[in-house]
Amino acid sequence: MTGFAATAALALAGALALGTTPAAAHAPDPLARYHHQHLTWKSCVLGPDDDTGKALRKAGARCADVTVPLDYDDPDGRTVTVAVSRIKATDTAHRVGALLLNSGGPGGQTIGDPPWVRAAMKGVGKRYDVVGVDPRFVGRSTPMDCHWPTGSAIRGPGHDRAGFDRSTAFAGELARDCRKYEGDVLPYVTTRDTARDMDVIRAALGERRISYLGYSYGSYLGEVYATMFPQRTDRVVLDGVADPDRYGPRLLRGSERANLHALRDWAAWAAARDTTYGLGRDREAVLAVVDRVQAAAGRAPLRVGGYRVDDSVAPMVVFDGLSQDNDAAYGDFAAAVRDLRDAADGKPVDPSPWLADTLGFMLTGADSAYGSVQMAVLCGDVGAPRDPETYWRDVQRARARDPLFGPVTNNIGPCAFWDPPRERPTTIRDDLPALLVNATGDPRTVYEGARAVHRDWPSSRLVTLRGADQHAVFGVYGSDCADAAVNAYLATGRLPAADVTCAARPVPTP
Repeated sequence: MTGFAATAALALAGALALGTTPAAAHAPDPLARYHHQHLTWKSCVLGPDDDTGKALRKAGARCADVTVPLDYDDPDGRTVTVAVSRIKATDTAHRVGALLLNSGGPGGQTIGDPPWVRAAMKGVGKRYDVVGVDPRFVGRSTPMDCHWPTGSAIRGPGHDRAGFDRSTAFAGELARDCRKYEGDVLPYVTTRDTARDMDVIRAALGERRISYLGYSYGSYLGEVYATMFPQRTDRVVLDGVADPDRYGPRLLRGSERANLHALRDWAAWAAARDTTYGLGRDREAVLAVVDRVQAAAGRAPLRVGGYRVDDSVAPMVVFDGLSQDNDAAYGDFAAAVRDLRDAADGKPVDPSPWLADTLGFMLTGADSAYGSVQMAVLCGDVGAPRDPETYWRDVQRARARDPLFGPVTNNIGPCAFWDPPRERPTTIRDDLPALLVNATGDPRTVYEGARAVHRDWPSSRLVTLRGADQHAVFGVYGSDCADAAVNAYLATGRLPAADVTCAARPVPTP
């Protein structure tokens, strides 16, 4: 059965379950054994490093494994499991239903999120079963791992053609490793199959409809689920909104200006704390240090502890340092830049904790599973250009506009060497009633994308956090205004009468 035919069959099965097609009421459900499976709920003991499990147990959560087909065109074939956690509603008299979560990535674990999301929901949290889901092949679910020497396939292309050619060879090696180790499952590591899993979870939980909260990539997953299963969704909150027209392996293109804005804001913060970090007394002096580090890494790799930071990695450290707008994240990044400056000056460096974690993620295979799934989803959802010269031309044009971020966001990746996607991308419905949340300075899912989605969906409302360089807002940033707007919608099911604008918190001075 083709992917299109399978989707049609699933949609028909959903219509039958809702009783909208009486004439075919007795048609068999090809997924009946999955929809009606019995879930065994147990204590959330998640392994040797069990801090997540401890938090779940303290919050009263229970965990279960949901069985789903690997290939929805062959429901009687191989199966995989999807791990879920649940904090049940305590206000059963006013229970709304289940709220499924996805914290992004793709490849991010969500099983540990119900406790903090429940806390962010305040009183309305008591009316929901808050459900964390590790998507297929992520975390506690059936795993996949391409055995990469890195947790991230994203790299800068270096400063010249030789560096770009090295990054091209690296991307090709990563793609070949995935075919070697996980080729049998790669066609099914997709957002559409993850959405199908969500609907199996819905049915296994005994819910007619589910509500949904998705961050970053999770917003795209929510868009796809609500399009594939429109009668199965209740209240939908998308935070850090992915524009489906720009989603794909090259989704970082277009984020350069937002990243530069975030970098400049951080530099002003660091300059105000020169006595602590010693990076310069004004913003331009701090930015000059960042430029000096990049230039030094281009001449010879910087020695940072046991790591060698070359011109493909140095810009990624800066990129990774710019997603959270708060003192703790800014301080971590400032300490990292100070370490890189010292390395550029030839001093021995023992990296600060954040920099050590970041370099370990990029330069060792400890997080290979995360990087594998992330890239497999992106490559499996949308095809990418295959000619390296396309990327080289884009890198050169982008470098002329923005020499730091432009080459990174336009560089080649493993999707250039991936097999074509098994299914066409989902055409997202244009009548999706959803609450959209985005910060104006978000350097990952940029605000222009959220506005474009809002324009395309007249039935949506947009909550804007103005003046913050923040990726993910609800329950993360600390905006009482934005959190209240989300909670009011989750409580009533009614979108705000008009869009909501919230102010960023004042920047504290040292």
